[in-house]
Amino acid sequence: MPNIDFNVESKQELILEGGDLSKFDLMSPFVWEEPDGCFAIMVRVVVKNRTATDDTGTIYYGVSADGVTFTMDEAPAIAPGPGPLDVGGCEDPTVVIIGRRYVVYYTGVDKTRSSGQMLYATGPDIRHLTKRGIALASSKTESNTKEATIERTADERWRLFYEYAEDNKSRIGLALGDGVAGPWAEQEAPFTARVESWDNWHLSTGPLLTRDPDRPVMFYNGSTEDARWRIGWVAFDRDCTHVIDRCIEPLITPPPPCERTGIDIAFAASVIQQHGKIHLYYSLGDKMLFRASLKQS
Repeated sequence: MPNIDFNVESKQELILEGGDLSKFDLMSPFVWEEPDGCFAIMVRVVVKNRTATDDTGTIYYGVSADGVTFTMDEAPAIAPGPGPLDVGGCEDPTVVIIGRRYVVYYTGVDKTRSSGQMLYATGPDIRHLTKRGIALASSKTESNTKEATIERTADERWRLFYEYAEDNKSRIGLALGDGVAGPWAEQEAPFTARVESWDNWHLSTGPLLTRDPDRPVMFYNGSTEDARWRIGWVAFDRDCTHVIDRCIEPLITPPPPCERTGIDIAFAASVIQQHGKIHLYYSLGDKMLFRASLKQS
């Protein structure tokens, strides 16, 4: 079986027009292509220089003709509260379309602004979502469940990759379920951190590229103990039970921060395939959004 590799051909900063988002930092750009060929985005927005009393995020929705410039709604699609599950913030949107129904997974943060878990909302479209509650609950051993990456299996079940916290590390879990909110059967960890590597401490889920169903590829997020996040990739077998290839060096590395203590983060959120091109959407420095066009070799 030939080796897998990816190269970045170009990068473009996303432009979000409308919605009065200039006073916000932008993160978690989940972009997808609608059946009519237009692009859509859900993005987490956070007040610049957030204080302990500000929420950790609100999720906005927008549309685009080219996948780079988006016209955003004036009102958020998912806002914190009023219930206790997400009163402290709404983060990390992931969108799944099932027939004519939209399912949006997101992280709900409680009033402490320090603890959250994976929630979900559904609706006939993104502008008419109803919050449904918990999709994957936190537990004593797996806290802060978040960052859903989800797909259908060959037998019509749901395969859910997610991030969770354990022993002061972010890790990646895998579960199988009969519905969009489970119940979930936990599986073996799909892959783990590597000693003496750029991804030796934290791991977080990223989008799944399924152009070759026999070798699905996840563009995942990894970091060192001091939270210097980069984007890499890992390839699985068809059932995502075995790793068959994995990058050595990061695919995307952020530019050096102005200060050593500055935010040093590149974080992948979504991927789309269009006319043979692979477009990876990600954030830099928890502030700006980009699209990288990739070539697979």
